[in-house]
Amino acid sequence: MSKLEEDVARRPISSRSSSWAIRLSMYLTQAGVTANSISLLSIVFAIVGGALIAFVAHPIAWLCAAVCVQMRLTCNLLDGMVAIEGGKKTPSGALYNEFPDRICDSLFLVPVGYAVGFPWLGWLCALLAALTAYVRVFGGSLGLAQDFSGIMAKQRRMAILTAGLVAQSMEAPFFGSHWSLLVTLAIITIGSFATCITRTITLSRSLARL
Repeated sequence: MSKLEEDVARRPISSRSSSWAIRLSMYLTQAGVTANSISLLSIVFAIVGGALIAFVAHPIAWLCAAVCVQMRLTCNLLDGMVAIEGGKKTPSGALYNEFPDRICDSLFLVPVGYAVGFPWLGWLCALLAALTAYVRVFGGSLGLAQDFSGIMAKQRRMAILTAGLVAQSMEAPFFGSHWSLLVTLAIITIGSFATCITRTITLSRSLARL
């Protein structure tokens, strides 16, 4: 894959140019850490975070789960930087770049459904999150630039989930309810559905111009 093709297939992330990310990715590269191992580490954070959401109904657990969400995103940032900027890209890199992301989304979102008493909503949310990525990658498989647009791309899903977990940690001690997480799940579900539609429309129009 050429440098141009790599840029087109890569999610635009502003923090990629931040000094801390550059220094940390350089350190990991020099330490011999592989991009694929960083991708797999994101699943570990998702497992811990999802377990905290599903099984530990406590404010501290929700805050720790929010930290796990952010650590998952940090892994998503660093694996690409180690692979591309660090020159450690492998033939299986695309596989490790996509599959852990889909696993992580489900590990975070499905437990939220169980935590609020609506398991079906958690599963629906996870399905729609996966479909947003499917539309993007499908467009790339047809030779088009991958479309990372939409109101509920991965970074926004995780940002809203983080905010919801923090809000839940403050709501529960005072009210004993789960409205913060329920509203969070509803927003991500609706937003993901809308993103699937907008990306599909963009894909259809791009194909029509070929």
